Amino acid sequence: MTPPSLRIAVLGIGNMGDPIARRLHQAGHQVHVWNRTRAKAEPLAALGIAVHTTAAEAVQGADRVVSLLENGTVVEQVLFERGAAQAMRPGALLIDMASIQPREARDHAARLDEMGLSHVDAPVSGGTVGAENGTLAIMAGGRPEDFARAQPVFAALGRATHVGPHGSGQLAKLANQMIVGITIGAVAEALLFAAKGGADMAKVREAIQGGFADSRILQLHGQRMVERDFAPKGRMAVQLKDMRNALATAQEIGFDAPVTALFEALYADGVEHGLGELDHSGLFVELASRNAMQ
Repeated sequence: MTPPSLRIAVLGIGNMGDPIARRLHQAGHQVHVWNRTRAKAEPLAALGIAVHTTAAEAVQGADRVVSLLENGTVVEQVLFERGAAQAMRPGALLIDMASIQPREARDHAARLDEMGLSHVDAPVSGGTVGAENGTLAIMAGGRPEDFARAQPVFAALGRATHVGPHGSGQLAKLANQMIVGITIGAVAEALLFAAKGGADMAKVREAIQGGFADSRILQLHGQRMVERDFAPKGRMAVQLKDMRNALATAQEIGFDAPVTALFEALYADGVEHGLGELDHSGLFVELASRNAMQ
């Protein structure tokens, strides 16, 4: 049986919002979109996706509203200051796929609840490739019944896991980014260490694949390090933002995160040295510079 078509609004048509809107359209849903810079959303009109001038227009009558906005401050502005939340129909569900701080997600959920609206925080991992292929890892926080209501959206985008109450999706995403950022540093330092001692960095990477040190980071980011290809997929500056959000949340909940703190300082040094627009595997460049290596 074909699942029912939903009216879905997508707010924020950037690197992630564009492929997500396309996949939802391909899944047979009625997709309406808004982006602050309308020109970025206009190409979607050729597919039959409705492009709106304001977020409030885009969400009118929508069953589900998907946010892919830049950060928590922008989410708050669009929802509560620019009238998007007020324009949503009673009982509609906001699925916030932006990466924001857990406390912001909990605040947004409480304010939407007072307005008769539902909320799930559902940040993702997998990048633009995962969005295009529908293979995103989706970490969702909120009420179980609202997670169930979000399934038609999630089904078109990847694999969703309900990890707890409001804000838990953002906690899971921060945990993901802690692991990614720290592991990039471990791979970069180990490969540089081997090269400094005279080993062939590419061969070292090849040799340790399949053992306990193997990982997606070693496979993908390690190859970028070997090739010195730091064209941004996920930028250093964004990785630094994520590490800082993790540390801010750790302080809020009384958790000591010394490893994350160390890597926050390393990414901060890299950004300060002009590497912010490199891929986050560009931490390799910062560590190479410290060791006077090309």
